[in-house]
Amino acid sequence: MFVKDRMNPKPICGVSNMPVIEAQTIMDSNKIRHLPIIDSNNNLIGLITRSSLQAALPSDVSRFSQFEINYTLSKILIDSVMVKDVVTIGPDIPIEEAAWLMADKRIGTLPVVENGELVGIISGEDLFNAMTTLLGSQNPGIRVTVEQPDQTGVIARLTTAIAQEGGYLSGCVGYHPKDKTDTWISVCKVENIEEKRLIEVLGKLKDTTILDIRQFQEQE
Repeated sequence: MFVKDRMNPKPICGVSNMPVIEAQTIMDSNKIRHLPIIDSNNNLIGLITRSSLQAALPSDVSRFSQFEINYTLSKILIDSVMVKDVVTIGPDIPIEEAAWLMADKRIGTLPVVENGELVGIISGEDLFNAMTTLLGSQNPGIRVTVEQPDQTGVIARLTTAIAQEGGYLSGCVGYHPKDKTDTWISVCKVENIEEKRLIEVLGKLKDTTILDIRQFQEQE
């Protein structure tokens, strides 16, 4: 899965000579937290965030009326408050790299840029939805978590055993537990097999321990 598969390809945008009050209205009415700023060629030149909007206000807004605040914001242009050193990503980058970058930089969104042109935007919510898809959460079935040695072939052995019993994997992800670097944890969503039979099948696999198993019903 790549960034282009989960990004919003038509993000709402603003321009640098737009008053801050207008940007705030756009963001509030569309319930968005980030507003890419582009030039006439659709090139990304900045980003407005909730934090940058707050920075445009006086430090103690309690001393001002709403009229005074709105008047102040109407006189300030986007160019003076937007984030200009924007962290971006390309559309053909794997989705997990986008997630790592957002976590590392502690940011909530990434404008997607190709040859300088804005082609989309991807948010933390988009990444969350991508993760639920990878885990097969949209389908009913059995969610099973197993622990195995971190060795070549163990995952193939796991998935093959399930397939040979007619089980269908609608999702499977894995990770190293922090306290056992030589161990691999697989979280699988399995359909078309009874839970009791799945336990029997996995119980026959060498060095494989079921850590958790539960029915997962289709979400409304």
